[in-house]
Amino acid sequence: MEITYTGQHLEVTAAIKEHVEKRIVRLAKHASDIISVHFSFHVENKKQIAKATVHIPGSELFAQHSADDLYKSIDMMMDKLVTQLDKHKK
Repeated sequence: MEITYTGQHLEVTAAIKEHVEKRIVRLAKHASDIISVHFSFHVENKKQIAKATVHIPGSELFAQHSADDLYKSIDMMMDKLVTQLDKHKK
């Protein structure tokens, strides 16, 4: 699985990447056929926004979440992706 990151108005640090990689294991448990995932992080009006696009065979899933804390945004966004992957499997 290929993982890419972009950041707008913030630097994607090693700590952010590590946090994402710990959480992405949940996605792999729900779908073993993930081709790639692109994460985008940015700040807008003091809100930390996390977005992700997941590429799987025949489909593309997207989720985003904003909160005061980027790590919380990442966690909530991952929850949304897990839900979408479960629905896609069915």
